[in-house]
Amino acid sequence: MSLSRITHDPAVMGGKPCIRGLRISVGTIVALMASGASTERILAAYPLLEPGDIDEALAYAAWRLEEREESFVLS
Repeated sequence: MSLSRITHDPAVMGGKPCIRGLRISVGTIVALMASGASTERILAAYPLLEPGDIDEALAYAAWRLEEREESFVLS
């Protein structure tokens, strides 16, 4: 899976997965979506974000969850 918009940098947000090196974490995006915020509302609140950033944040979160579930089965 190619997730070019997701970055991990120890100097940015303590290494949390972020969007394009910005101080906007994947967790922030996922939490906003889970609370019912629309893509349009998130983009208005974070003008540096692009629609593809939100899509990729959700794809990354789903991938990580799937990876975690598989590791529980293997244990």
